[in-house]
This record gives sequence, C-alpha cells and structure tokens, in this order.
Amino acid sequence: MTVDTMALRSCLGLFATGVTVVTTDSADGVHGVTVNAFSSVSLDPSLVMVSLDRRSKACDYLGSSPFCVNILAASQHDVALHFAGRRGTVPADIRWADDDGTPRLLGCLATISCTPWASYDGGDHVLHLGEVQHVELGEGDPLVFHRKEFHQLGRPAPTGWQPGTRGAWRWAEILRKGRKP
Repeated sequence: MTVDTMALRSCLGLFATGVTVVTTDSADGVHGVTVNAFSSVSLDPSLVMVSLDRRSKACDYLGSSPFCVNILAASQHDVALHFAGRRGTVPADIRWADDDGTPRLLGCLATISCTPWASYDGGDHVLHLGEVQHVELGEGDPLVFHRKEFHQLGRPAPTGWQPGTRGAWRWAEILRKGRKP
C-alpha cells in the first residue's frame, strides 16, 4: 500500500515535539543541525537517538564523531531557524562551550553530550544512537514544534495525575474505577 507523502507529513506534523540542535566537531569546524526527531532509547546503557535525512551534510558528520543534543529553550526559535539553514536568521548571540570535548550551545534548556553507539538504516533517514556521557540541565520552558510552527507551552492539562509514585497509582485507580478525578 502506498501512502500519500504529503498526507503523512501533515499527519506527523500534528505530533508536537521538542526542538533540538545537534552539534558536532569535525576537521573543518563545528557543525549543527536543527532536529526534532530525537528520542530517549535506553537508561542502561544510557542511549539517545537522532534521525537525520541521509542526504544532509550533518548525517555524514555524526557517523564517528562525538555529538551533543542541545534541547532548545522557548526563547531560542532564532537558533532553531539558523541551524535549519534558514537564510537571514542569524541569532543575536550564539555562545558555545566545549569543555567536555563536544561543542554545545549555551543557554539551552538542557544538553546531552554523546559518543557514537550505532547507526541504522531508516529508509531516507539514518538513525544515529549515541551513548550519553554528560548532561547539563538549565531552567525554563522548551521550544515546541507543531503544525510547521514553533510554539511555547501553555498551561498544564488537568489530568488527575500527581507527581510521584503514589500519584501514578492514584491515576491508575481512577481509570480502573471509571470515575472522574
């Protein structure tokens, strides 16, 4: 069965994601690319995955070089556009650090420094798995991508779930009994 590519893209665009810039260093300098196809894979060992179009230059750089997944803060939409290759979108102030040997952007919500673990064929993309070496946590809200636009988080949705183990059990009990929170 053949799926209409544009319909699939529109469908996938309904899934809200965070926005990252994946950075790495090579013989010809520091490179970065905006990526929203990012996921955790495993806690033991600590693995994450980024999916890159196999035709992109960034795909070539990630194969054997350490890389950093920079999770962008809500205020960094200009950084996302810049690393997505949008002309005329030079952020006012891009600041870098590389004290762990992997270039990372400063001012992000979080950064995840990785060494290459494995790469897998993903059709027109390559799935790059990285073993997490170091994380840094910032503060604030994430930049979100939904329906081809950047967004900021709104208010939390009322769910009845409460943080912590007991809250998760409470939510499961509510669902099992079919009652409202």
